[in-house]
Amino acid sequence: MSFSLRPHLRQGQVIPALPLALDRRRRWDERHQRALVRYYADAGAGGLAVGVHSTQFAIRDPKHGLYGPVLRLAAESAAVWLGPKPRPFVLIAGVCGKTGQARAEAKTARDLGYHAGLLSLGAWASEPERAVLAHCRAVAREIPLIGFYLQNAVGGRVFTYRFWREFAEIPELVGVKIAPFNRYRTIDVVRAVLESDRDDVALYTGNDDNIIADLLTPFTFSGRTRHIDGGLLGQWGVWTERAVALLAEIKRARRQTRLAATWNERNVALTDTNAALFDAAHDFAGCLPGIHEVLRRQGLLPTTACLDPHEKLSPGQAAEISRVTRDYPWLVDDAFVARHRTRWLQ
Repeated sequence: MSFSLRPHLRQGQVIPALPLALDRRRRWDERHQRALVRYYADAGAGGLAVGVHSTQFAIRDPKHGLYGPVLRLAAESAAVWLGPKPRPFVLIAGVCGKTGQARAEAKTARDLGYHAGLLSLGAWASEPERAVLAHCRAVAREIPLIGFYLQNAVGGRVFTYRFWREFAEIPELVGVKIAPFNRYRTIDVVRAVLESDRDDVALYTGNDDNIIADLLTPFTFSGRTRHIDGGLLGQWGVWTERAVALLAEIKRARRQTRLAATWNERNVALTDTNAALFDAAHDFAGCLPGIHEVLRRQGLLPTTACLDPHEKLSPGQAAEISRVTRDYPWLVDDAFVARHRTRWLQ
């Protein structure tokens, strides 16, 4: 189904990052991969991010050769599953590397029907910002662009306000995922977009440590006020049906003159949950297995395995996941998954 990309993003969506489904021998499991796409679609997600960190960057390694196949399966699965009742559903492809690689990935994604590219700048650790901006403009000529401010702990770098202000001028820019896990840097991005007068550029939180507060905060700069529109999150790759309900509730709360104090409690609960899933206690070493563990318990993945055999649940992480699952049942969609899992796995 064709739809208008910019308004869809600006309306605010739940966009999960797609985990990679592997079997116990670390081979790609297409059946469970399709089931995950179907789950996100039925949960009410407004789109899907594929080929990003949750999908494992190693899919690009020639010995795996999974970048194109995973993108193709996700796009085809979403189109077929949503076909009987079509609705807007944005497909976002992770794009990374130096300019040659990034442009090639952007072309692959575009040819497979992806609507935008989420541009990782992890390969640009020390180059001058003007060179990084030239890279971004080159990739944007291949596919509509979503910027990505990534936290240092997992390979990001610090950019200046001036970088984001110039970045906001890229004509093909449709959104920015803000994930520095840092309030100062989050403000830099929001301020840059507001001061560029780009009302057509969507703002999405990737700050898994502060999701609800990000979405509820009105940001005002130069007489202009914006909320962060939605979330493009690894955290929302699990318990997605509840995430969709949560975002809808947040949008209603934004229209109220006073926010209930319980929102602060809920923000802490979601951050605590993310700490368990993403393994904050061990500097995020178990973040991918943590996501897999929730999906494994729900029967949507057969294993927590990653392409890298060294990526495993950290000591005590499974118990922490059990704790937050028990303590915050309003975040958990186990009953929803149980009702539909057989159909998704067919």
